[in-house]
Amino acid sequence: MTEVHLVVGTRPEAIKIAPLVLAARAAGRITPVIVATGQHPTMVAEALAAFGLEVDVALTLDRRTGTQPELVTQILTGLDAHLAATNPAAVVVHGDTTSTLAGALAAFWRRIPVVHLEAGLRSGDLASPFPEEANRRLVGQISQLNLAPTTRAEENLRREGVPGEVVLTGNTVVDAALAVAARNHPVTDPRLEDILAGGHRVVLVTAHRRESWGEPLDHILGAVATLHDRYPDLRIVLPSHPNPDVRAQVDNGLAHLPRVTITDPLPYQDLTRLLAASHLVLSDSGGIQEEAPTFGVPVLVLREVTERVEAIEAGCAQLVGTDPAVILAAADLLLTDPEQHRRMSTVVNPFGDGTAGAQAEEAIVRMLWEQRATSAAQALPALASLQPSARLTEALR
Repeated sequence: MTEVHLVVGTRPEAIKIAPLVLAARAAGRITPVIVATGQHPTMVAEALAAFGLEVDVALTLDRRTGTQPELVTQILTGLDAHLAATNPAAVVVHGDTTSTLAGALAAFWRRIPVVHLEAGLRSGDLASPFPEEANRRLVGQISQLNLAPTTRAEENLRREGVPGEVVLTGNTVVDAALAVAARNHPVTDPRLEDILAGGHRVVLVTAHRRESWGEPLDHILGAVATLHDRYPDLRIVLPSHPNPDVRAQVDNGLAHLPRVTITDPLPYQDLTRLLAASHLVLSDSGGIQEEAPTFGVPVLVLREVTERVEAIEAGCAQLVGTDPAVILAAADLLLTDPEQHRRMSTVVNPFGDGTAGAQAEEAIVRMLWEQRATSAAQALPALASLQPSARLTEALR
């Protein structure tokens, strides 16, 4: 069967390609092969496990310096050798990471069609998010098929005149969140059991982007500490970035507070259950801006700009940056005004209805079918010179 290879390097990529893999397996028209670049191998494996999936091909990296040039070089070299040996019908990359850019380049250089899942997101600022904004723009120039998660993303791509086809599918993260929530996995961190038991309002906080590190993170932590002191019924959970300096900063700011639980990065099933139980989310994560509306949870976005403008326009998220006064004003309103909370929590999810995986699979199959039809039409003159039996054999190759 026709193989389509899906390149993943980070946890968000694994989460968002999982619905496409599951849809492809269910339809049985293409064979999805998950290729892990080695960028974040443990977190990729854990994320896929939440869907009952495993990596099919794993590259290994020797990250001595941890620089972007080193990472790109090793991923490109490994993927090029892999693609040379396997020659899949297409390569799918997701989003905007280093693995995304390297995967798209490796396939393009091998003349293998590139499919860009979650294409068309734009913040309009090359410096934020950095370097992701540039990555997604560059991939858009070499993708044969761009799978846009929203109408705005589709419009961005058409306005830019990208050379590939553009198809609106919805965002696979909605599929992913609904699928994992339906499995009702037990949480792996026992401290979360009491928090999920109810009887209090849960506030989930995530702040992991590089542009938040340092002074901006101190501002965020200060605002969270103030919320803790103002509202005795809150239970605050903050999954910390694994970087030791960031973890030390988080611990120094919040670890002394009795109703704040600081964790390591949570398995996706734990995060999904926690998100679904939350009253409010404060986050600089792109994925959570998309996942929270699935569960009707308002999001205060801890960034100055966002490429998920749809959530802001729909009213299920609010851009607050990292200024403590702005964060507290927005949070106070949602914690004290039930009507404001209701308005933000009952918005129709602008990121889709949970069928994006199936729609993406359909678009990929259609692209491959059209390529084969074109190739067959181009081969007709050559086929005409063959005997009838030989024509059929040649056409079916």
